[in-house]
Amino acid sequence: MEISDARVLVVGATGALGGGIARALHGAGARLTVTGRDADRLAAVASEVKAPAYELDVVDVERAAATIGEAVEALGGLDLLVVATGVPAFGPAVDTDPAVAEELFAVNTLGATGVVRAALPHLDGGVAVVLSAILADAPTAGMADYSAAKAALTAWLTVVRRERRRSTRIVDVRPPHLDTDLAAHALAGEPPKLPEPLPAAEVVDAVLAAVRDEKATEVVWDRREGLVVR
Repeated sequence: MEISDARVLVVGATGALGGGIARALHGAGARLTVTGRDADRLAAVASEVKAPAYELDVVDVERAAATIGEAVEALGGLDLLVVATGVPAFGPAVDTDPAVAEELFAVNTLGATGVVRAALPHLDGGVAVVLSAILADAPTAGMADYSAAKAALTAWLTVVRRERRRSTRIVDVRPPHLDTDLAAHALAGEPPKLPEPLPAAEVVDAVLAAVRDEKATEVVWDRREGLVVR
């Protein structure tokens, strides 16, 4: 897909990764609309990438769908959707508060899938890039519910890719631990010992490479090769 002049909606642009992707797409000539929960951060990103902005909490699925409709109308259509939302929680599975588990799935699974579901009718011939996590492939002790929520998201994306194979390219991005502040916003608990973080900038580069590669459907982590676009 050609990024220059593409009509792009970035959901979760106030996060480190979403903001980085928005800036990179802007630098490549895309026409953006951005969304996020934090009004101040959203205003800053929107100013930087010269884009209309909409406050959006993906947990409110009905409101999210309406906001996506407004954003697509403002863009005059949609060529590329980027979903970079997520929140973690840490601790043994048996100790996880049910309310925390519910919110993990509300944000990481139902919120993300709700955004994609609302955008798909506008994405014929387009691309949807969704940030999941390596945890979908490698569930990790101390992150049971977070791992399960990301695994559910990846499973859903796999099915949608099959269902929409003739109309929309679905790209599932599953990066490893990154040098972002995601853990600082955890719903609960302290993170277990994690590997050396990968620079988020590498994921941003991989996302743009995947968008440009007409055959790409995944960005995954390989211990030997690093991030792989395939």
